[in-house]
Amino acid sequence: MSTDNSNITPETEDIEAYEQNQNEQAQIRREKLKALQEAGRNPFLQETWNVTAHSVDIKDNFEAMEDEEVSCAGRLMAIRVMGKAAFADLQDKQGRIQLYVRKDEIGEEDYKWFKTYDIGDIVGIEGKVFKTKHGEISIRVTRLVLLSKSLQVLPDKWSGLKDQDLRYRQRYVDLIMNQDVRDTFYKRARIIKEMKRVLEEDYGYLEVDTPILTPIAGGANARPFETHHNTLNMDLKLRISNELYLKRCIVGGLDRVYEMGKMFRNEGMDRNHNPEFTSMECYMAYGNMESTMDVTEQLLYKAAMAVNGTPILTYQGKEFDVTPPWRRLNMADAVKEITGVDFSKIDTDEEAREACIKYGMDKDEVKDFTRGKLIAEMFEAYCEDVPGYLDGPVFVVGHPVEVSPLSKRDPEDPRITRRFEAYINGWEIANAFSELNDPIDQYERFAEQQAELDAGIDDEAHPMDLDFVNALEVGLPPTGGLGVGIDRCIMLIVDAPSIRDVMLFPTMKPLD
Repeated sequence: MSTDNSNITPETEDIEAYEQNQNEQAQIRREKLKALQEAGRNPFLQETWNVTAHSVDIKDNFEAMEDEEVSCAGRLMAIRVMGKAAFADLQDKQGRIQLYVRKDEIGEEDYKWFKTYDIGDIVGIEGKVFKTKHGEISIRVTRLVLLSKSLQVLPDKWSGLKDQDLRYRQRYVDLIMNQDVRDTFYKRARIIKEMKRVLEEDYGYLEVDTPILTPIAGGANARPFETHHNTLNMDLKLRISNELYLKRCIVGGLDRVYEMGKMFRNEGMDRNHNPEFTSMECYMAYGNMESTMDVTEQLLYKAAMAVNGTPILTYQGKEFDVTPPWRRLNMADAVKEITGVDFSKIDTDEEAREACIKYGMDKDEVKDFTRGKLIAEMFEAYCEDVPGYLDGPVFVVGHPVEVSPLSKRDPEDPRITRRFEAYINGWEIANAFSELNDPIDQYERFAEQQAELDAGIDDEAHPMDLDFVNALEVGLPPTGGLGVGIDRCIMLIVDAPSIRDVMLFPTMKPLD
């Protein structure tokens, strides 16, 4: 039987010849599978393998494990046959380790079949740990069993899997070929575990589950995905936030609750946005905006320490120190600093529109905007993208009521709210409030937002939610609430250039 150790790559031949060669190699693998099955060695009948050791553990503990019998399993990533003996690289969940396979150790029949195995095949092995004369820690194999036959040809070790789009589409191959990708998702798991530990052990939050399918997509200003439930004959939406359900939990007496899970927003895609993303929201009865600032700082600080051992985040060549406390920046002050427009000297909507149009905003676009809406628009348009300005970490405070329908008013200036957004590297990574618990005020703000929605002024305005207003009428204690974009935090901690790099299976446009 021929092997598929070809040297043809897209760099040495034209693409058509390369694809033809790949198809030929895949056909050879199917022929090998058929031969195995006819010989009573069907690998797909294997059910399990008793794994007692892993590659990195063996290497790290060689002195204690030398000459010890081990049982391992994994994928063959290299095979070098030299007559009656062979070397192979076995890749498991930790990394790689060398196998030394001898005909007189595993038997003539098994060795004959082993010589037909391909890179990518999954095997189980038993053997003794030893070190070769060249000093490489290896396993001298005494038993070798094919557990699964790989029918697809993996990218060769030289060209690898470099096409970024293909890496996202075939993440399973990306994980096999790239150790750094596997490391990213181990780090992701550790970050999430540490964040949950901080919430539960340091602050006493209870993890809960809330609906993903909802009749009203509330808790944020965003466009939802819509679907229909046939049995109930009703339209439903995928949640854009879990805020309103979590606050219902606070009303019910679960004083500290959090949920980490998927949110869905039917919006644009870029390196920081995916339609499906992971968010964490937590609510603290008898807490406020300052309480949630403390939680935000500790989540990022302790996650960075757990994964990197330092509070200094190095992201794409820039450094950010997430050691608490973080600085604060008032939104209107930021607008004044960047644009010169001083809203502290502007009292009416008309004056605000004139000042913003004079600075350069579109007259028709802002004709219906209020003073508060214009502060937020000026900040978004002219401050957020200024290089280095919001590198942070920094808490932006002083959000106008018009863009904060769920936040408590500031008692010293009722035109703004007790809200902050946390920024690092110019990205918003968290949003938090002293939660609005006045049901009359909440109803009026919902009504204003619904009017904008109905008039087509803002298709992302917050819809009316009468049941939530009813919950507030039952009584919501003073509460501090926080939402954190988990994927963006992970990007910063692991230095990933795109949100797709920290999602196992990001949303992709179909190839056809």
